[in-house]
Amino acid sequence: MAARCEISGKGVQVGHKISMTRSKVSRRTKRTWKPNLKKVRVMDANGSIKTMKICVKELRNLKKSKEYTRVI
Repeated sequence: MAARCEISGKGVQVGHKISMTRSKVSRRTKRTWKPNLKKVRVMDANGSIKTMKICVKELRNLKKSKEYTRVI
């Protein structure tokens, strides 16, 4: 299963971890940043319940919005 938010589409980002030795950059190794995903059961306006993987930032916005009536 992909680590991706089902609402915003936020996924894994890649970059470099840079280790510093005094004043010069000595090594660069690859690393990943994963989104903070939670499995949540959501009831939409029609009354049907879905299980979704949502990042926490979108979960806060979802609780405020009128798109989904209830987050279980």
